[in-house]
Amino acid sequence: MAAAVSATPSGSNSAEQDALKALTFQRLHPRTYLERFVAENVRPDGRDFGEWRDISVNVGSISTADGSALVRLGSTTVVCGVKAEIAEPELDRPKEGFLVPNLDLPAICSPKFKPGPPTDEAQVLSDRLNEVLVSSGVVPTSSLCIEPGKAVWVLYVDATCINYDGNAFDATLLAMVAALKNTKLPKARYDEVRQKTVCSRKNREPLQIGRLPTSYSFGIFDGTHLLADPTSFEEPLLDTTVSVVVDENGGLTSVMQLGLGIVGGDDVLSKCIDASHDCWQKGRRDVYGAS
Repeated sequence: MAAAVSATPSGSNSAEQDALKALTFQRLHPRTYLERFVAENVRPDGRDFGEWRDISVNVGSISTADGSALVRLGSTTVVCGVKAEIAEPELDRPKEGFLVPNLDLPAICSPKFKPGPPTDEAQVLSDRLNEVLVSSGVVPTSSLCIEPGKAVWVLYVDATCINYDGNAFDATLLAMVAALKNTKLPKARYDEVRQKTVCSRKNREPLQIGRLPTSYSFGIFDGTHLLADPTSFEEPLLDTTVSVVVDENGGLTSVMQLGLGIVGGDDVLSKCIDASHDCWQKGRRDVYGAS
């Protein structure tokens, strides 16, 4: 009996040593580490190549914002708040307001980001998010007009990643759209006599929401292996990343590539699009409705 009891700590120490060796090998030889998993048709976190991480969407978490949302995609966590201000429209677009999305990747969310000005990655992601939000018409800018040529709403859609484990684009787009869907603005009118905009303190109205896009990102590894929803460990090792955006009806909105790697032809893009529709159909069809 004594021998059996004493064997347990020894087995535990052996397991800890094996785990330490694996972690050391992962850090020293990350590509070889991933290749060995891929050769066994599994990923380091235990997922299949086409398997997506769990997702959750919670809205209204920031009481000081006009709208907000908190999204978790696996361990990646993004919080988004919407603040509205009144401004004059552009001269050539007197009836259109403004949508200003921005993503912050602070040093606190991951060791890969350093304190200081916005990183290139954050700026690129912000530009891609702006492109999707505008092209898909989540909030028609014409609906943000208070008085043509006089006053329009400016919506600052600010997202912050508070924990980064890859695929920030998908998580942030979800957070931004959910926050916009949660946004309510004061009822406003333009007073011609006083030449100023008057806002109600009691009456608030929801935004006019158009389409509800969701993004599905894939990493291409070694030119042939398609990895859905890549993690922060996998991302630096990928040839390129492809993001497929679909709307609330499953319609294709856009396909974007991040990185200079070779996608591998139309066959790979078709697989990405088909896998995106499958994920939308099975798991994310009502992701905004549930919020």
